[in-house]
Amino acid sequence: MLIKRIITAVVLASVAVLAIFELPTLYFSLFIAIITLLGAWEWLALTDVDSKPKRIQFLVLLILPMLGVTYWTVFLELLGDALEWPEVKDYSDALEWLVIAPVLFWIVTMILIRNAGGQLLAMAFSPRFKAFVGWLVLLSAWMFLVKLRAYYGSAMVLYFLLLIWAADVSAFFAGKKWGKTKLAPDISPGKTVQGMYGALVSALVCGIALRLYYGLAPLEAEEAQIAILMSVDILFLSVLTVLVSIYGDLFFSLVKRKKGVKDSGNLLPGHGGILDRIDSVIAAAPFFYAGIVLIGRSVFA
Repeated sequence: MLIKRIITAVVLASVAVLAIFELPTLYFSLFIAIITLLGAWEWLALTDVDSKPKRIQFLVLLILPMLGVTYWTVFLELLGDALEWPEVKDYSDALEWLVIAPVLFWIVTMILIRNAGGQLLAMAFSPRFKAFVGWLVLLSAWMFLVKLRAYYGSAMVLYFLLLIWAADVSAFFAGKKWGKTKLAPDISPGKTVQGMYGALVSALVCGIALRLYYGLAPLEAEEAQIAILMSVDILFLSVLTVLVSIYGDLFFSLVKRKKGVKDSGNLLPGHGGILDRIDSVIAAAPFFYAGIVLIGRSVFA
C-alpha cells in the first residue's frame, strides 16, 4: 500500500508541475477546472445527492461562473491590448474582492472545528446548505488558484503547492514520532497537535528557503527594507496558510465521517478520491492568494 501511495503521489506531483509550467493560462484554468469538477462529483456523493439531474445541475452552476470569470479576464486583456489602454485590465481586480467570502468561511470553520467538533458531527444540515458550501469552496479554490498563476506566475503556484505538500509530509512523520495529543479526536483520531506543529515548522522552513532561493537583500537601503518586510510577511503567510490547510483537511474529514466513509472516492490508487488529495489545497488557495495580494499592496503602496 505504501509503495502504491508513493508511486501515485509522484505521478500526481509530476503532472501538477508540468501543468503549472507548461500549460498556457487558459489551458491551466481548464486543467484545474476538470480536477474541481471531479471533486464536485465526489462532494455530491458525500452529501447524499444521488439524483443525476441534481448532480448535473450542480456541475452546471459551477461551470457557468468558471466560464464567466475566464472570459471576463480574457476579454479585458484583449481589450486593453487592442486599445493600448492597460488600465482597463484593472477592472479584473474587482474579482479579488470575492476572496473575502471563502476566507471568512474557512476562518469560521477553523473556530467551529476547534471548539465544537463533536457537536458538528451531531448536527443535521439541509441539502441546500451543503450544496452551497460545496459550491463556494470548490469555485473559490479554482478561481484563486488560477488567478495566482495568471497574476503572480508559475513559481508562486509551485511554492504554494510545495508548502502544502511539505506540511502534509511533516505532519505525518511528526505525528508518528511524537504524536500524543489528539487535534480533533471526534473528527480525525489520527491527527495530533504534535503533527500540526511539525507542519507549521515546515512552513517556516519553506518560507526561509524561498528567501534564500531569491538571494540576500539588495544593498540599497530602500530595497533591503522591502525585501526584509516581504520575507517576514511570507513567513507569516506561509504559517497561516498551512494552519488553514490543516483545518481544510479536518473539514473534509468531518464530511466523510458524517457520511460514514474513509475516503471520498477510489479514483487514485492508494490515496482514495480527488477530494482526499486536494482538501488542504481547497481551503488554503483563497487564503494564500488574499495574503499575496495584501503583501504586494502593503509593501509597494
